[in-house]
Amino acid sequence: MATTTLVANKLRSSLTMLGIIIGNASVIAMVGIGQGTQKLATEQFQSLGTNVLFIVPGNQDAQRNRGDIPKTLVLADAQAIANLVPSISEVAPQIQTRQPVTYSNKNTNTQIIGATPEFLAVRSFDIATGRFISELDLQQSNQVVVLGSDLASKLFGDRNPIGERIRIKNISFSVIGVTLPKGSSFGNNQDDTAFIPLTTVANRIVGRTSPYGVEISFISVSAKNAESLGAAEFQITNLLRLRHKIISEDDFTVRNQKDALQIANTVTGALTMMLAAIAGISLLVGGIGVMNIMLVSVTERTQEIGLRKAIGATQGDILFQFLIEAIILSAVGGIVGTLLGIGSISLISLLTPLKAAVSPVVVIVAVSVSGGIGLFFGVVPARRAAKLDPIVALRSA
Repeated sequence: MATTTLVANKLRSSLTMLGIIIGNASVIAMVGIGQGTQKLATEQFQSLGTNVLFIVPGNQDAQRNRGDIPKTLVLADAQAIANLVPSISEVAPQIQTRQPVTYSNKNTNTQIIGATPEFLAVRSFDIATGRFISELDLQQSNQVVVLGSDLASKLFGDRNPIGERIRIKNISFSVIGVTLPKGSSFGNNQDDTAFIPLTTVANRIVGRTSPYGVEISFISVSAKNAESLGAAEFQITNLLRLRHKIISEDDFTVRNQKDALQIANTVTGALTMMLAAIAGISLLVGGIGVMNIMLVSVTERTQEIGLRKAIGATQGDILFQFLIEAIILSAVGGIVGTLLGIGSISLISLLTPLKAAVSPVVVIVAVSVSGGIGLFFGVVPARRAAKLDPIVALRSA
């Protein structure tokens, strides 16, 4: 009977469900976007390499007392870490700059990375064709270059660039390899990059050689495993403090990829909860809407209630009927809202790099909560209908 009544009043039933539909769609979409953001952050950190520490020069709050020691990280620091820190497997010092790159009549301004042979293993890059920078290239400061996949396409299209010569800062370089696509990381396109021997960049491109040695932009360090990250960070910090003769604040910063990932996950998780809570408020408002329209329905159907009681329906029968109507309205609204929410996050995934997704558990919880809201907010109108006196109800009709 409850279903028949709802179907007979399609417009009113649809308007009653509208708040629940909007609320549930909002919850599903917000949770999906939050989980997609968390997944994207995890993928971007993992694209930088696994079990990686980043050592960068400088410390904003440093109060240093170092005498005549180097003011930046130098290549010797990276070599000391490689030789003296037992918890690491590879060390990859880097120099980064942006320079104009030219081939034939094609020009572009791209990221240049001065790298060592260890860069591939530490940063999890792979070679598509040709080879990467060798130890001999490093020792002889050879004018060779490895192109990222996007840069190779930009300059050479579908042609094989191996053996071709390009100009970087008006210096000729021979192309020796192309990397496999790596994707973007925190807005930085890792495939629009040219890799050159670190010593060549220091000596020929940016002149990063000081009295203390070759100054570098930062050092990437790969720990032996995830469990060694803490030990590696401790050992590297102590070694660099000793080398730089630091007696107060560090003049460098060690960034732990795992900690950064945990912070990112905590932040995105908190944002997800906040967005879900905000969306949950609209679900609550939808429940209040169900209650109000059900109260109006009780008033409009006073004659029906009176007739049912007059022919023998108990208070429990009336209570049950209105409760069932409220639950059906909320549950159907919850299902429709869930479908709309899933459709929204599918559209977002299709149109943006954000791979929004929502787990089946969230869907089940959202539909159950919407049904529960119908039960909760349906009690008041159902009790009012159940307590109507049949004689008074028939007279008032």
